[in-house]
Amino acid sequence: MDRFFTIKQCECCGGSLEGGRIMSRFNENCICIDCSDKEKQDPEYHRAVEAELAEIRKGNYNYKGLRG
Repeated sequence: MDRFFTIKQCECCGGSLEGGRIMSRFNENCICIDCSDKEKQDPEYHRAVEAELAEIRKGNYNYKGLRG
């Protein structure tokens, strides 16, 4: 099974992922929903989203992120 689904703790804060998980927009970390909400407040967030979408459009589904 994919590591994303088996990891138990947020790779940002170390908290539980039982309440939900998502991949960071900045790197390949699996993060909790609280950290995802905090990430959205980062001044670089919009740029990270656009960079990821540009890579996906090019066929790169393994983009490492702006900080990856």
